[in-house]
Amino acid sequence: MPELPDVTLYVESLAARLLGEPLVAYAIKSPFVLRTVDPPLDAAVGLPVTSVERLGKRIVLGFGGEIFLVVHLMIAGRFRWLKAGNRKRIPPRLALAELEFAPGTLVLTEAGTTRRASLHLVRGRDALAPFDRGGLEPLEATLPQFAERLARENHTLKRSLTDPRLFSGIGNAYSDELLHRARLSPLKLTSKLTTEEVERLFTATRETLREWTARLRAELVDGFPEKVTAFHDAMAVHGRYKLPCPVCGTPVQRIRYRDNETNYCPRCQTEGRLLADRALSRLLKSDWPKTIDELEG
Repeated sequence: MPELPDVTLYVESLAARLLGEPLVAYAIKSPFVLRTVDPPLDAAVGLPVTSVERLGKRIVLGFGGEIFLVVHLMIAGRFRWLKAGNRKRIPPRLALAELEFAPGTLVLTEAGTTRRASLHLVRGRDALAPFDRGGLEPLEATLPQFAERLARENHTLKRSLTDPRLFSGIGNAYSDELLHRARLSPLKLTSKLTTEEVERLFTATRETLREWTARLRAELVDGFPEKVTAFHDAMAVHGRYKLPCPVCGTPVQRIRYRDNETNYCPRCQTEGRLLADRALSRLLKSDWPKTIDELEG
């Protein structure tokens, strides 16, 4: 799922192309993508784009100051930008919706067969409130605000950081990265954090999100994020199972739960201990290695 750095780039790229441009036409390619009927999408036709904003992991296009289109990309949703006059077409199986403007057409796509991406059209800024999960903006927060959110509920760090009610825009990928930088276990309980660990996590969160936003911005092709992914070769641990940790060289380990995977370095983050993968450790029982030394031995 696109997270804060990815959504920020979408917002910047869309603002550069669409601000002040009226919506010329639209096409809904999938009957399930548009989740609202009042106001109808026809109400936005002819209105200029007056704002492009990030709301958590959602992207909000404002039309004429009173109509707002809320886009949630979910896991596999992505944007494609086709310049005016470009004859290239998106495969019908991928395209969910098209928004046509004078400079070009914005296409919402989704890979796979499960349709989760969505569009909601609402009238008035107050109508955006139900889409705001209330998470703290990590790049705008102070250390005391950050600490208060961590202490609000007693969960593992992984769960707290990815909870949109607690923190805005952080998902599976960047939580792995910032926890590695902070040298903290993803399963450490928030109630067990020391003051020094909270400060370390606060700094790591801001540094990781800022650095990756800048890195992805520098890698843009033609100024638009065409290849948004949760996996990058330059990441320290996320998606790097069995590859060497860039800090200590230890093979990166993982915990899998349903459709999610948490990656971590046992030497940098868990004092050499292997975190129990529920399915595999249940299968192996007493044969499950407890430390990275046992695993490598």
